[in-house]
Amino acid sequence: MMKKVSEYLKEKYHTKVYKLSLSSGCTCPNRDGTIGTGGCIFCSEGGSGDFAAEFAPIEQQIAEAKEKVAAKIPASIPEEERKYIAYFQSFTNTYGDEDRLIALFQEVLSYPEIAGISIGTRPDCLSDKMIHALKKMNLRKEVWVELGLQTIHEKTASYIRRGYELPVFADAYERLTGTEEDDAGGLLPGLKVVTHVILGLPGETEADMLETVRYLANLKPTLFGIKLQLLHVLKGTDLAKEYEANPFPIFTLEAYCQVVGKCLQILPKETIIHRLTGDGPKRLLIEPLWSADKKRVMNTMRAYLAGLPGL
Repeated sequence: MMKKVSEYLKEKYHTKVYKLSLSSGCTCPNRDGTIGTGGCIFCSEGGSGDFAAEFAPIEQQIAEAKEKVAAKIPASIPEEERKYIAYFQSFTNTYGDEDRLIALFQEVLSYPEIAGISIGTRPDCLSDKMIHALKKMNLRKEVWVELGLQTIHEKTASYIRRGYELPVFADAYERLTGTEEDDAGGLLPGLKVVTHVILGLPGETEADMLETVRYLANLKPTLFGIKLQLLHVLKGTDLAKEYEANPFPIFTLEAYCQVVGKCLQILPKETIIHRLTGDGPKRLLIEPLWSADKKRVMNTMRAYLAGLPGL
């Protein structure tokens, strides 16, 4: 059976681990003019982090993020026993002043309640210096690097304005997961990589989507984690303008469940499932409207997947 990330974390830390959405204060080379100015075609003003914190001193961000998740934590769990993953989601969190970012990540990991850190970024924004620093941090606490691949197909990647080609991802994956020497001549193990895939991108067939997942399934070393993201058309994005001018097919809930099931059957059993749908802010959501009913979506998906062999 494949593990969900919640199961992986509970097994490792012997308690439920909660995610704290934080901000590093970064922008993105696809927004500041280095690569482009409009961002990816589907990306909202929040930089794909519409639920993330506003940038502020990290102590304040952590306190506010803990308040937001407090209602989900049973009162029976004392404050000192609660565990969290610090999640830097929005924009490109290894882009900018590397010394500042490395110091920020080290500071976050110094909090005893922070079990690990997850850093969302682009594969073209990972210097050897940054990777080396993250591998050193990984000796103390768990470090994940999340890469937004979305698709392996260059035609689609160009359409969504991803801004890099597939070999850039492959190179970053190799450098992130590879073992290297530390400053004292010892060995630094590779990092855990979580890869994002968007299902339902305009022009892609089911076969195209499954080809992307099959590519990830064949990575060596085995991919640690995957996020399968339903394409959301959000107000204020260039994708919304495209949809208004020339509507493209949108998944039904039933069809989406079927594609997710096929994706999961392709992936290695060792790969941890971090996401199956994703959330679009209701105030911005244009399509698919059914995705706003998260309880219905997850109940339908669980029921469907329960009937598939091996899942």
